[in-house]
Amino acid sequence: MTADPTRTPAGEDQDDCEILAALIRAHRPDLSAAAKPVRVNDPVRPRRKSGPKLAAAVEALVGKARAKARQQRAELLGFVVHEDLDGYTDVHYDRIRTTPTDEFARQCPQSRTALALAAWEGEGWLLPFPDAFPHVRPRWKVPAQLLDRDTGRVKDAEEELKRGLGLPVFRESDGPAVAREALQHRLIPSPRGTNRSYADFVGDLTAWT
Repeated sequence: MTADPTRTPAGEDQDDCEILAALIRAHRPDLSAAAKPVRVNDPVRPRRKSGPKLAAAVEALVGKARAKARQQRAELLGFVVHEDLDGYTDVHYDRIRTTPTDEFARQCPQSRTALALAAWEGEGWLLPFPDAFPHVRPRWKVPAQLLDRDTGRVKDAEEELKRGLGLPVFRESDGPAVAREALQHRLIPSPRGTNRSYADFVGDLTAWT
């Protein structure tokens, strides 16, 4: 059993959790030396809930995370909750993001939370690191039309990558390898382009003390 502090990602799937782990290591190396991510297999879907349903979902997630920490004899360092926005960071985005953030703060005032509400989807968070893709597949090259732009405005980034990178065809399961290469080659501190949902996630992480 590990005695290390634990941070708990919950949300879409294992690939997304591995991408988040690489991003966390890049932005919070001080925490990564002593902490490890532990996945909670719980489809939280915070943006789809409100009121009592949201409160119940957060309560269930918090309970599972604390149980995992006790099981590993570890301190629960914080929550990282991921969900694809399936939309742009439009006028509704602030409300969609604030509602679950406030609920976590209400139920867990002593715990840290980072909400990874990816617009449109997690692959949009990989596009700001185009130089990582050839390190995974030497023939891959991110198309010029996807470079240096607001990647939160790219609808269905996964399909764009499948069409644009070349062979072999990009798969969702390639995402973690891209994130790891971006981490290894120190690309994450200097993204190309912007993505507000990603910037908000980084802001949550850097606010952890």
